[in-house]
Amino acid sequence: MSTSRYPVALMERFEFHSYGHALEILTGSFPLCWRELCESLDRFRITTDELLAAGGNETAIPKKFDDVLYPLGWEEIKITGDLLIKMYPRKANQRGRFSDQPFDEKTIVGWIDGHNIDFIKNKVAFDLEWNSKDQTFDRDLLAMRTYFDCGLVDVGVIVTRSEELNDVFRALKDGRGEPLIKKYGASTTWMGKLLPRLNSRRNGGCPILAVGIRKTCVVDWKEES
Repeated sequence: MSTSRYPVALMERFEFHSYGHALEILTGSFPLCWRELCESLDRFRITTDELLAAGGNETAIPKKFDDVLYPLGWEEIKITGDLLIKMYPRKANQRGRFSDQPFDEKTIVGWIDGHNIDFIKNKVAFDLEWNSKDQTFDRDLLAMRTYFDCGLVDVGVIVTRSEELNDVFRALKDGRGEPLIKKYGASTTWMGKLLPRLNSRRNGGCPILAVGIRKTCVVDWKEES
């Protein structure tokens, strides 16, 4: 993976995985969106108190991206859509040529049903998955590929936890003296659950940049030597 287009400061705190030339699309076609996403990542910091707080994707951690991106015009969007099917009769004695008017049509209601993405600007989609069930990645990738197939986005970005954050979770104890790793388990949203889905192309044709939050983002934790 080439790292030349990633800001050096971000490389120290995040890992990046580009699928379908996502990075090239972001930097070449959407430089403003890419700059704003880099700004939101650059400002992202976590404290141990925030890690210990109860809750999953509703903790203060996901809201850090809200505070940066919403004022810049990024919006949460949900789409629904019906499929209209029209059937055209062949013209008499003219194989391969069809009437301009359908003889019948029908609508499949809810062909696209309520797919939503946390942040969209121009044709860039962005989602953060901090600590949900790992099946949430299937929902996110389906939403992004649906938006892509409908021509609404050209590229998606998903931010989640890097595997190395487990070092922090093993070291920290909750109020009952239990290692925090029990809260942030293997079946939740982290990079090890996202990459296999991307490798099997569950994103369809939608280019995806996967970003992993590394332990260096936890500003008040130091690894014991």
